[in-house]
Amino acid sequence: MRGEVARFEQYLREVKQASENTVQSYRRDLMQMITYLEEKEIREAAKVTKTSLHGYILHMEEQGKAATTISRMMAAMKAFFNYECMQECIRRNPAESLHAPKVEKKAPVVLSVDQVSALLAQPSGQTPKEIRDKAMLALLYATGIRVSELIGIQMEDINMNIGFLVCRDGERERTIPFGRSAKAALEEYLEHARNELLRGKGSDYFFVNCTGGAMSRQGFWKIIKYYGEKAGIEEDITPHTLRHSFAAHLIARGADMRAVQTILGHSDMATTQMYAAYRED
Repeated sequence: MRGEVARFEQYLREVKQASENTVQSYRRDLMQMITYLEEKEIREAAKVTKTSLHGYILHMEEQGKAATTISRMMAAMKAFFNYECMQECIRRNPAESLHAPKVEKKAPVVLSVDQVSALLAQPSGQTPKEIRDKAMLALLYATGIRVSELIGIQMEDINMNIGFLVCRDGERERTIPFGRSAKAALEEYLEHARNELLRGKGSDYFFVNCTGGAMSRQGFWKIIKYYGEKAGIEEDITPHTLRHSFAAHLIARGADMRAVQTILGHSDMATTQMYAAYRED
């Protein structure tokens, strides 16, 4: 089945135009399933049954995997076996009637406007690194983009004159404006920090790390944790917290829900509507 998963990956990229993050997530989940099935002497998709997949789900539950994780892995299984049906490799999708465990939806962590202001004020701007950090935090809150989109921004993606950036997710892209505060932070970064961090190297990435290379998700996660603690924020914040806060604050101030959905890149309006419960004091 490993070769069939490779062909499924190609299908996701070329036909479904899925993002690389989605493709790699599907691959990881399917490889875990295949490892389990191979231990049961099941090596062909045609020999996979609903019963064997039920056994795998029970195995995941016994391992203590969260309901959200199992639901995600089941989605990968259903998509893969559906693809196998389309290719006429199997006659029936054995995952079709599987039911995902009930997932309790938790309200997203949303910072108050004062907390966001305190967070954004933490980088003092005394060093190239702090100037960069300030620009990254300001842009993240000003646009609500994902951390993967933030660290993947190329120089050509930002228009400083008009004040907007282009975010790409696979073959899809969306244009997002940013305000004067973020623009000022970005200009400061370009003028006083980026070349210092590059150390004579070249890079197409807008934001670079302290050795002139590409930023990592883990690296930025540490940055936001550090400044969150400095700001005295008790909530367990992540880069996604600023995305949640951006959306909630916009909607609380009367922004059009459909416009916020477009900016965030949500495919389902219900995902955007969860921010409507937030109210500013």
